[in-house]
Amino acid sequence: MPFILLLLALSAAAQPPEYTRIGNPSDLITKTQPGYLLMGGGKDVEEGFRWLIDRAGGGDFLVLRASGTPAYNPFVEKLGKLNSVATLILKSRESSSDPEVIHRIETAEAIFFAGGDQWNYIRLWKDTPLSRAIQKRIDAGVPIGGTSAGLAVLGEFYFSAEHGSITSEEALQNPHHEKMTLGTAFLKIPALQGVITDSHFTPRNRIGRLGVFMARTGASGIGIDEATALLVEPDGKSTVVGRNSVWFLKASGPPGPPPALEFHTAQTFRLR
Repeated sequence: MPFILLLLALSAAAQPPEYTRIGNPSDLITKTQPGYLLMGGGKDVEEGFRWLIDRAGGGDFLVLRASGTPAYNPFVEKLGKLNSVATLILKSRESSSDPEVIHRIETAEAIFFAGGDQWNYIRLWKDTPLSRAIQKRIDAGVPIGGTSAGLAVLGEFYFSAEHGSITSEEALQNPHHEKMTLGTAFLKIPALQGVITDSHFTPRNRIGRLGVFMARTGASGIGIDEATALLVEPDGKSTVVGRNSVWFLKASGPPGPPPALEFHTAQTFRLR
């Protein structure tokens, strides 16, 4: 490996976790209610965060990201009663095995995936102690949410963006385009089994690419507009909050060519 590339690789691998916390420095164990906040990106939906905070039962709220800043901390803190709000920024796969990082996951009463690049979440976190710790919290009834890239990894199936984003035009012209990188089993959320999600839905004209995602995976699709969120109960009952729409799509046949789609919007909807 050329010397400069080796230095870059070592630099990336050596980046330690960044943890920033406000509120009570001591953890508090509270009773939580399961629920899943699906946010479409753009302007954050305060009502969605309040819903997630309420389900945390006044405990410790943790934001996960692979880049960016802890700017969510003061934003979330002002929206409801919590013991603490913290952000973990994890820029290397090694951080996903860090005992202190795992402890922060295990003591969180709500977990929220920020936006960014979902490929970072998949390549750095999938099949690691970190993702297993998150799954244990989901199984224990801790509420979880995500926006934009953080939304993309919550369904049973996901678009990984390993080779960058893909437009509806590119996806429809070639459903096997090199950018069409799909995966499964990052997390297991029962209410989102058989589902693939997409964000920034209307302004970025993503209905075509979501249809191809569905055709390739056999999943149902949920497309969420910016400044909009879907609040999903464990039984699949869901409510739309925010400024715009959520689109529920179901394919008319088995996996194969891009399907004929049935879709509608609603303020409440049951996923299953």
